[in-house]
Amino acid sequence: MSRAEQQDVTLALDGHPHQGILGLPEAPAGLVVFAHGSGSSRLSRRNHQVAHVLQAANLATLMFDLLTEIEDRTYENRFDIPLLARRLVQACEWAASQPRLAGLPMGLFGASTGAAAALQAAGAAPDTIRAVVSRGGRPDLAGEALPRVASPTLLIVGGDDTMVIELNRQAQARMQATCRLAIIPGTTHLFEEPGTLEQAADLATDWFTRWLRPD
Repeated sequence: MSRAEQQDVTLALDGHPHQGILGLPEAPAGLVVFAHGSGSSRLSRRNHQVAHVLQAANLATLMFDLLTEIEDRTYENRFDIPLLARRLVQACEWAASQPRLAGLPMGLFGASTGAAAALQAAGAAPDTIRAVVSRGGRPDLAGEALPRVASPTLLIVGGDDTMVIELNRQAQARMQATCRLAIIPGTTHLFEEPGTLEQAADLATDWFTRWLRPD
């Protein structure tokens, strides 16, 4: 299987340039846009590992910096979920305008606080976002957007991340869309244990492959 092409891209979000990395298989069947957690960036090692698994399944991936370098210096911005969700929606609009991505069904992959942003974005753009996957996420922070989400959602949590499991269960109970909670045994919040991130990537790939079907 040929390796996906990796491109550095620049997205104009809220009038400012944001750097991104586009992973593009030869004939992608869909696009997954990533929302990293607080303090992370488009260079997240874990997200890149997941992205390579998605690319091998013929899905394009887009990782980008949700905040500018200056914005990231203000700690509170990292937890401004409406701001991050707005940037995600704009990134999806940017992708839809690109000739090689236009028309592809889109999904969102959120980690940590990025999961809340992904769910708020999905609630704001139901005709655009076909599926959402959260890894070690805080979907509870999506608040009142949860019942509005129509996108099938997969919540992946580590079995040893007990507090976050409960927060995910509470979020799942508020959702009306198809929502599955997948718990990976012996895993802590960051999925650092051997083989656990691979399990999460496989679950995400199966979910997106199922729901990002071309019309």
